[in-house]
Amino acid sequence: MASSLLPVVAMVLVSGIAVQLLAKRIRIPSVVFYLALGLLLGPAGLGLVTLDTFGDGLEAIVGLSVAIIVFDGAFELRIDRIREASTASLRLVTVGALVTFLGTAAAVRVLEGAEWSIALVVGALLVATGPTVVTPILEVVRVRDHVAAALETEGILNDVTAAIAAVVIFETLLLQGLGPTAAVLAFLRRFGVGVAAGLLATGLIYALLQYDITGERGSRPARFLVLSAAIGSFALAETVAAEAGIAAAATAGIALGNADLEHREAISEFAHDATLIVLAFVFVSLAALIDVDAIVSLGVAGILLVAVVMFVLRPLSVWIATAGIERFTRPERLFLAAIGPRGIVPASVATLFAIELATRGEAAAAQTLLGTVFVVIAATDAVEAGLARQTGEFLGVTPMRTIIVGGGRVGLALATRLEQRGEFVVLVETDPERSRIARDRGITVHEADGTEADALREAGIEEAERVVATTGDDDDNLLVCQTARAKFGIESLYAQVNDPENADAFESLSVTAVDGPTATAFALDNEIGRPELANWMSDPGSAHDVREVRVTDDSLVETSIRELHDRIPGGCLIAEIGRGEDAHVPDPDEVLEYGDHVTFIGDAVAVETAVKRFHPHE
Repeated sequence: MASSLLPVVAMVLVSGIAVQLLAKRIRIPSVVFYLALGLLLGPAGLGLVTLDTFGDGLEAIVGLSVAIIVFDGAFELRIDRIREASTASLRLVTVGALVTFLGTAAAVRVLEGAEWSIALVVGALLVATGPTVVTPILEVVRVRDHVAAALETEGILNDVTAAIAAVVIFETLLLQGLGPTAAVLAFLRRFGVGVAAGLLATGLIYALLQYDITGERGSRPARFLVLSAAIGSFALAETVAAEAGIAAAATAGIALGNADLEHREAISEFAHDATLIVLAFVFVSLAALIDVDAIVSLGVAGILLVAVVMFVLRPLSVWIATAGIERFTRPERLFLAAIGPRGIVPASVATLFAIELATRGEAAAAQTLLGTVFVVIAATDAVEAGLARQTGEFLGVTPMRTIIVGGGRVGLALATRLEQRGEFVVLVETDPERSRIARDRGITVHEADGTEADALREAGIEEAERVVATTGDDDDNLLVCQTARAKFGIESLYAQVNDPENADAFESLSVTAVDGPTATAFALDNEIGRPELANWMSDPGSAHDVREVRVTDDSLVETSIRELHDRIPGGCLIAEIGRGEDAHVPDPDEVLEYGDHVTFIGDAVAVETAVKRFHPHE
């Protein structure tokens, strides 16, 4: 058995890691490739992986893998990050989850004619989105923090509640025939067991880390001890109550992730690497078990069910979750509505349920359960996850980034002004207090040393349009600009110069540099010579604005300023045309040339509308 299992395990693991690298290379969520690879290796394809391949060990393998994955996602859910979308997240995991649960159950009952007990089990399972599918999406789709926080929080918490609810409904309603009261009590018991086990593991591991009983310095003991919290809490909770382990792993992850730990970055990196390995293995293995015949047997009912889940229930849940929250723009709401793929938890639990139903002689119920769950998993992973990047780009929720290194007064003020103007800003800062203040203003913050290439990469510099260095050290600012240009090819570089004598060093690198005395003199000159304009310009992005765009649309070339004015709204005018070294106020009959820089000035809303009409991708 061991000799025959080894090649299969090695093949699944290696191929899973290989497609993961491919997915990162071409910027498509890896879950899509896991799904395709699993189908290729499974009974519907080459038949190399079947339900009998792993024998009785499948449940343990999947359980421990899910524990590590959920723990890793929960570890990154810092309280300040959850706060980014606290109201929306709370609604998604309560009212939104309830809408999805009852709506899916009703659809299964009506469209497939399934018994209510089966329909409710399916409804509970398909509430789960989960980090197994959300994390790969967010690795290739760079969205603002509050959008990512909503998806991540929903994924972690819904994985927990969905797994427990499905087991409770399956056991109390389907197998034992008990009533709703027994189901609610069983749910609370399992959830309580999971939370208690997670907190117990957290306290034990934290104590071990504090007292350093290992006697070994460095991050290695911390990495292994923290990861053992995921496995230990999961095993402890599962021993007491089935499926309580996911709640334990999530609780331990959130608790330790928000504790004051040394070597946090090393721990996080280690947990993430472990997640990538087990994710590659377990997702491919479970995808290989997808029963294609069960999916096909659903026929039109399966297609209609997918449509209800994707185009009715998901948008309705998101609309309820984000209603009245101004921070979420309309494109961001549409993006959330379009992203709700299902992952490992519903697949693994549904497989175990189907096996138990089949052994009880209820093959038809088992087929309905498997087919329904897997058709939604396959469709949402292929469409919602597979097209996530394209969806984000189409809706404009993944705009070009501005990376600002340095969260002091200058960096924070600049980030605030750019955010008010609708730009996507990432502030790179090492100081926790400065980071907290920036986050409180709604700015995306990456806590790291911005002079390091890896930190800039993690902040999303590869998708950035410009980099601005605003630290209090000119050497650091110069190093940031050098790294951004040499390693990442960023051409638009800006820097604060603290000592005017260092300005030449920045200019030699073609960095647009502004020193404090010159900036102050310019501001005072405006206040003295043109006070009304200075007051008008002091707060752009609120009631009024000034924006510049570059002509890159061939349809605008040879268009006169007079004709262009007819295409922009009232309250806005074209103030300047920049062409090479020349910048001037244009005549009405002047025509645009490719590469011209056009400056709009006027009411903020009118300027924004003009920019969108003139340059839709700005």
